Amino acid sequence: MTEMRQSQFGSRVMLVRVLVALWALLLGGPALAQIKWEMTTEYPATTVSGEGIATFAAILAERSHGRLIVSPSYDAAKKITSGEMVRAINEGRIEAGDAFAGPLEPVDPIFALSALPFLARSMTDARRLADLARPHYEKVLARHGQRLLYLTLWPATGLWSKKPVRAPEHLRSLSVRAYDYNSAEVMKLTGARAAYLPFGEAIPKIRDGSIDAVLSSGDGGAGRRLWELLPCFTEINYALPLSIAMVGARAYDALPEDLRTAVDEAAAQTEAKQWVALPPRLDENRARMRANNVLIATDLSEESTSALREAGRSTIEAWRGKAGPEAAAILDAFAQR
Repeated sequence: MTEMRQSQFGSRVMLVRVLVALWALLLGGPALAQIKWEMTTEYPATTVSGEGIATFAAILAERSHGRLIVSPSYDAAKKITSGEMVRAINEGRIEAGDAFAGPLEPVDPIFALSALPFLARSMTDARRLADLARPHYEKVLARHGQRLLYLTLWPATGLWSKKPVRAPEHLRSLSVRAYDYNSAEVMKLTGARAAYLPFGEAIPKIRDGSIDAVLSSGDGGAGRRLWELLPCFTEINYALPLSIAMVGARAYDALPEDLRTAVDEAAAQTEAKQWVALPPRLDENRARMRANNVLIATDLSEESTSALREAGRSTIEAWRGKAGPEAAAILDAFAQR
């Protein structure tokens, strides 16, 4: 059943790609398909980031009647990680991309917000935090020559490892791949060895023994690659982080008005679809993990939970200090729930 579900999942992604290509042919061929955007993510096609790009490409092809075609690439096929996305777009290597937000913190601390530890504890929390932060994301991206397309919510972050993680000594024994700079600091404060690594760079280091744990949701194709090496998943519910899809302002502004409208509408529709699709996706992820003999641990000790949350609180305060008053005000507004 699991293999059938994975096959169907891959077939849907392939169908989207075929439909995008066919739009140009069916609606007039090269004469109409005059504009092509390259759009990339460092994550597999079957993750929420990958599916978001495929959805956006399909909707935009329909709304533009084949005049604006998005060509997706996945798994860092363009050798562009999330942290490099803004620069890559500005350098003209791609027109658009979907970046896991946390690694963009060197561009501006606001991008680390959604991945701050133990802040958003539910989809409702995550949606409210995203709504509060959206104007700030837009403003910062505009300063860097980018335009926000849509936001994608990832499933809750857990800890993949070779053995279940329950007690503080288990945390201290780990060498962890963290998914941004703040999560690396949190894990270090619990006693683990930790460093931020793009997802694709983590797999070889698991294989050679350099790291033995990964902070990740394990969504879609990312999970399939992890459970082959790290068969335990501890539900620490670290964060409900965002990916941010963006396009270069030059590429967007060069479009005629009707195509800019098509981009805006496709982006809004993609974001709506992504949020609606997440709850059933969580159940599918867990079922797929169990079917592939992943041990899902939910019995983290109170001592370990306290250690993680204390490390999280100090990391949030450190972020507040460097983020500036506007970004810090989002935390204050979020706390007034």
